[in-house]
Formats: sequence, structure tokens, C-alpha cells
Amino acid sequence: MSIRQYVPRRRIGQQFTISEALPVYLVFAVALLLQISYPLLEGEALRLVTLAVVYWGAAAMVLHSYYSFGAKFALRFLLITFFYSLIIEQIGHRTGWPFGVYEYDASLAYQIFDIPLVVPFAWVMMSYPIIIVARRVAPRWVFLYGGIGLMVWDLFLDPQMVNAGRWSWQIDGATVPFQPMIPLSNAFGWLLTGMGLMALLHVALPRERRKRGLSSAIPDFFLFWTLFGGVIGNVFFFGYPEIGISVGIVFTLYLLPYIIAQRLGRSDF
Repeated sequence: MSIRQYVPRRRIGQQFTISEALPVYLVFAVALLLQISYPLLEGEALRLVTLAVVYWGAAAMVLHSYYSFGAKFALRFLLITFFYSLIIEQIGHRTGWPFGVYEYDASLAYQIFDIPLVVPFAWVMMSYPIIIVARRVAPRWVFLYGGIGLMVWDLFLDPQMVNAGRWSWQIDGATVPFQPMIPLSNAFGWLLTGMGLMALLHVALPRERRKRGLSSAIPDFFLFWTLFGGVIGNVFFFGYPEIGISVGIVFTLYLLPYIIAQRLGRSDF
């Protein structure tokens, strides 16, 4: 008979409790409540909530990235996404390429050389969950899968913002199906610039998670809430049921491989 020394297995991927990561959950809860209130408001209240949704949503994503991947990841993600999107928006606004000719309304508040400050933070808000999805589903094609994700998200965003008067387009040619107020060039622009951003982030951002971090529950829920809210908002509140249904189908098909990967594989990222 032999005696073997028992060494307990080291726990890998331990999670922060809700109380330990309370700032993330509180900021994310505020972002969700603001989104819920959006279709119920109008006038100045709606304008302020439009801005607040983006800032609180972006803050929640940056905080989650810090708790999940650490300070280096969070800082790199924020700086790369913010300045990349600001430069792209400057080019697009001044040249009409690659998105098309568009103009931002003054209601979006403070501007940096004619680009509202809130716009780069909208990129920050959505780019984080999208790169998580892209790295999970297509690790060798992150730039492509991530670029498609940003383009699909914008299919919900642009009609809503144009309808609210936050920006306007010059329509000279083909338009997005079921979206006569949005030029088809905008979808191409988002795919192209989204691929560029995803390529940069994938190269620059560490892939290793913290030994103790948060799960992907918050960015996952944010994506699915974006899908749900986009469908419900367009069908029942904004008067565009064809947009809600068509983009909802496309967004669902985009997220389906991620859902399957999360269900069949490990739930962390």
C-alpha cells in the first residue's frame, strides 16, 4: 500500500463577488435603466438621456474590462478606441468617405472639431462586447467578425438617431434596405472602419484574463439587450417595424455562433 500526498487543485478563474465589483454593476444598472426610459421620453429629457446612455454604457464596459483583464487592457482599449474613432469621424465628416455625407446636430452637445464628444464614447460602448464575441467565435478572423458586428449594431443605431434629429444624411444613391434615410455607403463605412478597429484592438490588447476577474455576463447581457431593445423599440415605439424585424434577424444570426460557443464550451472568455 502506498501513501500519496494530496495536493488540492488550485482554483482557476475565480470570480469577483457582486459586492466586490459593485461599481461595475451599479454603473451598468444605471445604463440599462436609462435605455429603458429612452422610448418613454421626449424633448430635453430625451436629449439628455441620449447622451447619458452612451457615457454610462461606455463607463460600464471600461470598468468591466478593468476587472476582467486589468488596467493595461482597459487603458489601451479606451485610448485606442477613442482616438481611432475620433480620427475616423473627422475624416468621414470632412470628406464624406467612407460613410457618406452627414452632419451632426448641435443637440449632441460638446464637440471636438465638429465631432460630438459622445460619438467616440459610443464606439467605446459597443466595441468592447463585440471584440469579446469576435475573439470567442473567430479567433483567426477577429477583424472581420468584429467589423461585421459593429456594422450590424449601427443598422439599429442610425435610423433611431436620424429619426430623433441627432444627425442627418445626404442621400445621393442606394440606401440600406428598409432604411431610406440611411445611405448604403454608411454600412460599407462601418464594416471597413470596424475591421480596422478590431484589427488594432486584437493586436494591442492582452488576451490573458486576470487570475481573478469577472465573467462575460455584463457585456453578454448588454449585447442581447441591444438586440431586444432594438427590436421592441422599432416595432412598438419608433414606427419602424420593418427595421426592427429585419435587423433583429441579422443581429440574431450574428450572435448565434457566440451563443452556441458559450453553451457548448467554457462560459468564460
